[in-house]
Amino acid sequence: MGERPFAPPAPELVLDIDGDSTVMTPGRVYRVGRDPTSDIVLHDARISWHHAELRADGGHWTVHDDGSTNGTFTEGGRVRVWEVGPGSVIRFGHPAEGPCAILSPHGPAPRGPAARGPSTAPPLPRPSSVSMPAATGTFRQPTSVRPLPTARTVRIGRATDNDLVVDDLTVSRRHAELEAHPDGTYWIHDTGSHNGTFLNGRRVARARVTPDDIVGIGHSAFCLVGDQLVEFTDTGEVSLDVQDLSVTVDHGRKTLLDEVTFPVGEKALLAVVGPSGAGKSTLLNALTGQRPADHGTVLYDGRDLYRDYAELRQRIGLVPQDDILHLQLTVRRALTYAAELRFPEDTAKAERRARVEEVIRELGLEQRAGQPIHSLSGGQRKRVSVALELLTKPSLLFLDEPTSGLDPGMDRSVMHMLRGLADDGRTVIVVTHSVLSLDVCDRLLVLAPGGRIAYYGPPGDALGFFGFAQWPEAFEAFENDRDHDWAGRYRASAFHQRYIAGAMRRPPQPSGDGDGGDAAAADVVPEPPPKAQSWGAQLRTLVRRYAAALGADRTFLAIMIALPFVMGAMARALSEGRLGPESTMNVLLILCVGGVLTGAANAVRELVKERTIYRRERAVGLSRSAYLMSKVVVLGTITVVQAVVLTLVALVGVPLNAPRGEGVLMPPLVEIVVAVALLAFTAMMLGLFVSALVRKEEVTMPLLVLLAIVQVVFCGGLLTISGSLVIEQLAWLVPSRWAFGAMGATIGIGRIVPGEKTADPLFEHSLGTWLLDVGMLAVLSLVLGVLVARLLRRHEPVIMRK
Repeated sequence: MGERPFAPPAPELVLDIDGDSTVMTPGRVYRVGRDPTSDIVLHDARISWHHAELRADGGHWTVHDDGSTNGTFTEGGRVRVWEVGPGSVIRFGHPAEGPCAILSPHGPAPRGPAARGPSTAPPLPRPSSVSMPAATGTFRQPTSVRPLPTARTVRIGRATDNDLVVDDLTVSRRHAELEAHPDGTYWIHDTGSHNGTFLNGRRVARARVTPDDIVGIGHSAFCLVGDQLVEFTDTGEVSLDVQDLSVTVDHGRKTLLDEVTFPVGEKALLAVVGPSGAGKSTLLNALTGQRPADHGTVLYDGRDLYRDYAELRQRIGLVPQDDILHLQLTVRRALTYAAELRFPEDTAKAERRARVEEVIRELGLEQRAGQPIHSLSGGQRKRVSVALELLTKPSLLFLDEPTSGLDPGMDRSVMHMLRGLADDGRTVIVVTHSVLSLDVCDRLLVLAPGGRIAYYGPPGDALGFFGFAQWPEAFEAFENDRDHDWAGRYRASAFHQRYIAGAMRRPPQPSGDGDGGDAAAADVVPEPPPKAQSWGAQLRTLVRRYAAALGADRTFLAIMIALPFVMGAMARALSEGRLGPESTMNVLLILCVGGVLTGAANAVRELVKERTIYRRERAVGLSRSAYLMSKVVVLGTITVVQAVVLTLVALVGVPLNAPRGEGVLMPPLVEIVVAVALLAFTAMMLGLFVSALVRKEEVTMPLLVLLAIVQVVFCGGLLTISGSLVIEQLAWLVPSRWAFGAMGATIGIGRIVPGEKTADPLFEHSLGTWLLDVGMLAVLSLVLGVLVARLLRRHEPVIMRK
């Protein structure tokens, strides 16, 4: 076998960028990017966080593009791996205008083209493609470039027969049309899409498009550049720049966030830690647009998040600390319902199913897809919550305490999952109390009390910066030494200069309407997001999901079935086969108590236990009225059926002794069934009112008992209500008062049980009295429904409170 030929070592080279020189020696890898830890840091918005590498391979140097968004260019084209040497010219981020690097030998000044400075370096040929306009603050290579039509309409949508097909499930099949007018102008027309068409971040139905405008459809943006229509697709590799965020409460007397500024790079994992009360949750709400900051700007890849929230919200995923899933459902079924709510109404079932299965595979949930969520471990349950957010392919993913309550092994497993999600092409920000796995993060943000930055930089340098060996010591110092200027110490450090001051992207240029990126957040009113589905479609999906969740709860089913039979049997036993003077009052009281308990018990927990789910779904376009109506439809149906069963078990075959054996409008048994059913329905609405009012699920049961007692006391069967000042007026608000009156009017209770109590005008055996009684039950139900809707508003993101 012959000897391998000798390869001389690669020479030392000098890399010169705008006068800054770096001597490159073989044996090292030189990283280029916006990341402040790079060997060659380029402060240009077109440069990716990790853009490229220069390394010596054998006897020569090569440049390796690190999957950058805008590319690395040399010798006339975009390259992935390319051999370079003395005299080579490399451009990063743009073939003609990007930062220019010139390589020369390390030693005496070279002669020829390599001796010329950057200002005279020959530019690479400009390709036919273009970059996204600088007004957006972003620089991207286009996804597609096509000639602009001059005399026809371009149809845009998800369906394959459109002129411009956008392969994105958040886009409707027939989404929009770009119209070319004879006068040379172009107009964008939304054709009834579900997620909306946006012009410069604002939803429009029809608007003129100029070369300075950006049309947003799903994850794509379209611009008019010369005689071309250029498409840019958000593939997930985006950055986030936070500038001077401040949040105050109590009319400015208390500060929750104090001028927080930091950058987050593409495909980065950022952890936010700090003691309780440091403003972590406030920061999370400000970054996601749930509660915009009072001052400052959040730049999503250079675009003002608050100004363009209605368009960009589809690209933001948020996993709250509590589960955002119905635990009774299986993993696959829960994700399927979520897909129905988040994707356009015209999305085919097969398309939704395919996306659900794709996310299940991505999160490694194949073996758990058929299990009820409540049977999963804490870590697996958190994976399902993440899977739900990944359905719409968000580019930014926020998580609030994802490892809370998990053991150390599960803690690390979840953090490694987040590391993988970031590496796959997302920016991930996690708020956490756990410090066990900070080493897997790219950056660490430490907030001190008062919402100030105490540290931002690599996780491994944080404890050394504070001068502590363990994190508990650092947190204890934050709590015990609140007068210490932690933020001032950090601002004066080299970490601040390197990782914040030296790494921030330039803010976007103000637009012509004065709504620039440097405007205070308080001056920008975010638009609420559009609904992905029509009101009716949302209602149908919510009804099916809620019915499925209740049907899977065997304990609830058992109680729901048994309760009317038990209460009805008790009433029947008291009637002794007939409604005589001794038993009439008792039977009617049992029917009132049974109706109230069945209705209120069904509903009193249902809103408070789903509060986290509702808040998250409302933020992505869920209709408040559709959500409330789904509860009314499902619980109302169950409650009315229970009331009918209760009344029939109690009274079928029992002589009712109504005057002349007749009711005032219908047969006596039918009228009593109507009264009890309306009472149970109104009690259900009262239960929803309580559920929307309270903050914790634990207090609902004591309140249920109190409701039942109040109904018995004020119904008119125990106390003389009519003519009692204050008590009579209070009784008007008690549903059982009107239900007892309707049943008393049906059977003419004053004749059966003579006395002061039964001389109540609401017990008169007449059509007008009976209609007043049942009509007031309907009015109370309606009033309670309005109050519940108003209370639901309190628990919504600020931007949705319209």
